[in-house]
Amino acid sequence: MRRGHYRFGAPVRVRWQECDAQGIAFNGSYLGWLEVAQAEYFRNLGFSIYRVAANGYFDSAVVKVTIEYKAPVRVDEMLDLRARVGRIGNTSLTLEVAIFSESGGPDDPPLTTIESVYVGYYADTGGTRPVPDSIRELVGAWENAGEILPLANFPELAAAQGQ
Repeated sequence: MRRGHYRFGAPVRVRWQECDAQGIAFNGSYLGWLEVAQAEYFRNLGFSIYRVAANGYFDSAVVKVTIEYKAPVRVDEMLDLRARVGRIGNTSLTLEVAIFSESGGPDDPPLTTIESVYVGYYADTGGTRPVPDSIRELVGAWENAGEILPLANFPELAAAQGQ
């Protein structure tokens, strides 16, 4: 998929601590960039995934991550982390991330693609829980029309966010 397939993007610079001795990004670094893409994607929609989890509104756990390395990423390179929610099931959410060189063109292929599946769960019991309708609506409006809905439309989520 090309860069334009994703509405959301966040820049990140490759740091030395994320690389091996040859200055090429170590494979574990990609999970850190996945976390950045996930957090910034939802922050773009108006809420912090960390805050709503800490306040008991919705928490999720990673159950599957697939990473496809297509080209090396090097120290000090500026990356464009592009993210989208590709699917929301009853209790799961699939985040798709593509990593592009920030200096690349709109038709350049991604350097890496990542697909991550998160399942909602209750932290106190470990049981699964549905993805809240508020998150479904926020994601749907963004992915379908590029619209960011006011968090005030979702009082429980806004309260969990501290607003």
